Amino acid sequence: MPARHIPLDAIRDAAAAAAEGGAIRTPLIRLELPPTAGFAGSGLPRAVPDIYLKLEVLQPIGSFKIRGAYNVVRQLPAEQLKEGVWTVSAGNAAQGVAYAARKVGARCSVMVMDTAPETKLQAIARLGATIVTATYDECWRTVESHHSDRMTGYFVHPFDDDRFIAGNATAGLEILEDLPDVDAIVAPLGGGGLLAGLAAAVRELRPQTRIYAAEPETAAPLSASLLAGRPVYFDTWRASFVDGAGGKSVLETMWPLLAELAGSIVVPLDEVVRAMKFVAERTHVIAEGAAGCAIAAALGGRAGAGKVVAVVSGGNIDLAKFASLVGACDAPYSSIVNRQ
Repeated sequence: MPARHIPLDAIRDAAAAAAEGGAIRTPLIRLELPPTAGFAGSGLPRAVPDIYLKLEVLQPIGSFKIRGAYNVVRQLPAEQLKEGVWTVSAGNAAQGVAYAARKVGARCSVMVMDTAPETKLQAIARLGATIVTATYDECWRTVESHHSDRMTGYFVHPFDDDRFIAGNATAGLEILEDLPDVDAIVAPLGGGGLLAGLAAAVRELRPQTRIYAAEPETAAPLSASLLAGRPVYFDTWRASFVDGAGGKSVLETMWPLLAELAGSIVVPLDEVVRAMKFVAERTHVIAEGAAGCAIAAALGGRAGAGKVVAVVSGGNIDLAKFASLVGACDAPYSSIVNRQ
């Protein structure tokens, strides 16, 4: 694949325009940890990382997707906006595009995976978008082909667009401004747009900072692809409560941006739930499953010691589902899976 580059100037331009689209500068808070290591239960002595949380849950739509979505929509010419915009999503990108479309007065429709939680569907509807439900496989084919015969208007790809990635990258600028000596950043991998953006910003300004993907064990295509040295499908994919991360494959077009990450940290579902509960207890922040992956990866120590930022990418999870998950997090792994 040819090289693909997201210029720092494009990221800074997105940052300058972010506020007009409704995105806020989210806080970076320190997560107070117990004095002993081994949160993930390994029992091995190691240095406890100094963990910080980048709270994208506080965005107006409850996730980072507002950053990239508005950066695309604001650059569309008027004649394209007249035809409306659409996207495909597990829920958060749909909210981002719907929010951005409302800002510029454009119609919006979204193809939403039938695994999307009710919380996300209700939020999309409140933003005035037309919802078209589809199977996960149809949505993923649309992501790969950038096209669907069922949709009309301008397609805002939820991650495979340099403008969307540049918008996501503004979170990286904020992390570096708030924590200039950050050693590692961990973020969940869905399609890779958030990680590609973080890497683009950080590589230019602090190249020694390590960027890690976090993936659930049920859907870890980047880990498999890094092992193979090329984009591959994750053959044992299955749906879980981690609906905002973990696709079936890495798109070939995204591979040049993801291949040079420091690695992918694959997290068991029970560790994701424990991380979600731990953060709720310590910070009163509700993290959805994808965000829980990043937190669990940082807590487990595999991103290394030093100052580690976990990007809490979103908090759009049904409260009943959240309560059932964290209420069962001390149960055996098999019973947590059975409650999904």
